[in-house]
Amino acid sequence: MLQVQFIRENTELIVERLKKRNFDAAPLLKEVLALDEKRRSTQVLFDNTQADSNKLSKEIGMLFKNGETQKANLLKEKTIQLKEVTKELTEVVNATQKALTELLYTIPNVPHELVKAGNSEADNEEVFAAGEIPKLHKGAMPHWELAKKYNIIDFELGNKITGAGFPVYIGKGARLQRALISYFLDKNVDAGYTEVQVPHMVNEASATATGQLPDKEGQMYHDAQDDLYLIPTGEVPVTNILRGDLISEKELPICFTAYTPCFRREAGSYGAHVRGLNRLHQFDKVEIVRFEHPEKSYDALEGMKEHVKEILDDLKLPYRILRLCGGDTGFTAAMTYDFELFSTAQDRWLEISSVSNFETFQSNRLKVRYKDANNKKHLPHTLNGSSLALPRVLAGILENYQTPEGIKIPECLVKYTGFDIID
Repeated sequence: MLQVQFIRENTELIVERLKKRNFDAAPLLKEVLALDEKRRSTQVLFDNTQADSNKLSKEIGMLFKNGETQKANLLKEKTIQLKEVTKELTEVVNATQKALTELLYTIPNVPHELVKAGNSEADNEEVFAAGEIPKLHKGAMPHWELAKKYNIIDFELGNKITGAGFPVYIGKGARLQRALISYFLDKNVDAGYTEVQVPHMVNEASATATGQLPDKEGQMYHDAQDDLYLIPTGEVPVTNILRGDLISEKELPICFTAYTPCFRREAGSYGAHVRGLNRLHQFDKVEIVRFEHPEKSYDALEGMKEHVKEILDDLKLPYRILRLCGGDTGFTAAMTYDFELFSTAQDRWLEISSVSNFETFQSNRLKVRYKDANNKKHLPHTLNGSSLALPRVLAGILENYQTPEGIKIPECLVKYTGFDIID
């Protein structure tokens, strides 16, 4: 959520930058500033009225003390009237603040200056590519056929137990899944991230703080009785670890990594492009989250990009990195890099990770602050990324490592799996 002060001081810049998202912010910003002016002027009136009431109360006390009861009772009538006024002003302030907050929730983050204008993924900018696309043998299969051939993932059994989009991993498929989770976590811990285990359900405040609410209710599974949401990503509970906290500048950066299952309704996702592991309702992911000093956050974003690159280099998978255009950047992000691996069997690129800098957009909602050496409070920048999401990485391994003899296991995973081929 954008800060009102930032909007007040940078209105024209925000309008221009949000055009990169094809978003006309001008009328909304005008309304924000009008509501803020109303809130502030009403607050001043409230403060003055409250001060008058306090002053009268002191006078009444002195009058009673001096035995001037009649004068004291007359002033008491005035304080009663002032209390009614302050009550009305409080209601106006609260209603205006609520309307202001709800309006701010509708305004997306401001894209970084390096983010290009664009309408969709077709306008994203490739910034890096690595790895050779393997030449597969005759009769090579997509991963959903390989899964059935080697009995490592059962999509039909998952459909029986729960429904479409909830696969069952079996035997070496389950061990490979577990190996990837352990490998990703170890790489992240070695890079300085603190591993945490977090709840897989969150309350409304947590989902609001990271930007899933109020506009993404339809994408999450919701338990109405307890008003809890199954997490769509580990970003939500991990980022909320510091919600409402005041930390020291010396503590930055604060870095977490976590493995969680993720749950997404993905309503309306049908067709061959979401077949198999390409689009699921439940999937595993390892997340990295950082709280950074504002002056260092974009260096940190580049560091996260390099970290994910190293993982993909270890896996020896062909991949590319895209800097998303304004129209394809998520609502809460200021800049995002997407990682895509090439699925040779499907002859298409599959998104497997994104790393994003949210600047102060999330921390403002989180109400997390850091205190500098002069005891001044500031909003830190938040960043997160998939490191990595498992389904499409697993699909890429199955498809790109297949041979006539079986599916080879990337060398870096063998110590985790205990086997080097699925046959």
